Amino acid sequence: MKVLVTGSNGFIGKHMCVLLKRKGHEVFAYDLESSEEDLRKYVLQAEFIVHLAGINRPLTNEEFYDGNSNFTKKLIDLIKTNNLMTPIIMSSSIQAVLDNDYGKSKKMGEDYLFASRLPVYIYRLANAFGKWCRPNYNSAAATFCYNIAHDLPIEIRDRNYVVHYNYIDDIVDEFLKVIEAKEHHGSKDILYIAPTYDCSLGKLADLLYYFKGEIESDRHLPIIHDEFELKLFKTFCDYLSDPGYSFNYAADSRGYFEEVYKSKKWGQISDNVSYPGIIKGGHYHTHKKEIFYTVIGESEIIQQNVQTGEIIVSIVNGDNPQLVSIKVLYTHSIQNIGNGISHTLMS
Repeated sequence: MKVLVTGSNGFIGKHMCVLLKRKGHEVFAYDLESSEEDLRKYVLQAEFIVHLAGINRPLTNEEFYDGNSNFTKKLIDLIKTNNLMTPIIMSSSIQAVLDNDYGKSKKMGEDYLFASRLPVYIYRLANAFGKWCRPNYNSAAATFCYNIAHDLPIEIRDRNYVVHYNYIDDIVDEFLKVIEAKEHHGSKDILYIAPTYDCSLGKLADLLYYFKGEIESDRHLPIIHDEFELKLFKTFCDYLSDPGYSFNYAADSRGYFEEVYKSKKWGQISDNVSYPGIIKGGHYHTHKKEIFYTVIGESEIIQQNVQTGEIIVSIVNGDNPQLVSIKVLYTHSIQNIGNGISHTLMS
């Protein structure tokens, strides 16, 4: 499918473009450096539009309306002038209910889309977090991650202040489901991303300091208690990793494998995700030491000594945290023995 992504160089836009290309879609990337002619050409060809472009840190309040509501209207007019009925996903904000210029400009963009009679899907996003988010801009999570990773101070005015969060992968995965649906009728209702996580600024900072200490310890892996902590840990790893590394990602019918952290001093951390019943592994290392830690789901880890045949079986699950040390010269495999997907951190 040919998909136009506005705001393609933004935090969500970058992730959206990568996911769409990974799934085999053709992406038209539109951002600030693009021309009016680019926009017209992309709109004429696009089979779906993901509208992410917007302004959240303007020099003047008028820029809120120019970048949010006015640009949305221009996009709609371009579609309708050419007699198209292109379905659109728009990223709005939970601030659209607030009486400030950012919220009002987002609400105006929503109203324009609903009035257009196009098949539209309007999502009010909470505070988005995840890798590649720009620190010291408009995200406390990104700023805390970057500063703590680089041993810089952070400022917390109210440790008890609760922020609502959406994880970047959950956002783009939801958008992809809509794009790849068989039919696109749109939704008359405001939509939201699930799950939404609530976390106080104090707890957020405490978790990040804990993650940093654990990575730099002999254990390397922190104890993770829930999905939010896992997603926050993977986010933090992106800011803590040594620069210059490329990170591998592989996916197939068994699940996926994603490298999330690399350091010359502290090694590497990956997230191995498997579907129920799937077995991975079946190899051994001559000198490399590994640690497996299933944080979500249930796994059976089997190790067998290549010389003596000794077998070690470990049954682990996210509800009972246990780090499993993988021995040198032991063939090892891991099987998801639970009913849902499993996440295993590997260091």
